[in-house]
Amino acid sequence: MPESKGRAKPAYTPPRTAQKVAKPNPRWFVPVMLGLMLIGLVWVVTYYISGTKEYPVPQIGRWNLGAGFAFMMAGFLMTTRWR
Repeated sequence: MPESKGRAKPAYTPPRTAQKVAKPNPRWFVPVMLGLMLIGLVWVVTYYISGTKEYPVPQIGRWNLGAGFAFMMAGFLMTTRWR
């Protein structure tokens, strides 16, 4: 039985993929990120230092801790988008 001739195969070229170029963050990003973390820290420290639990917001009581940690977490979540 006769053998077929092999085709000349071109060299392998990888498929083209559209590469996203990561843009740098705006100039306000880092100051806001650090500011949120510092505001949260100051909020929690102020709550603990105020002996009669009057500061920063007396109406919410122990939820002041939650508010302080929410500020800190918002700043921390911004660090994941920092380039």
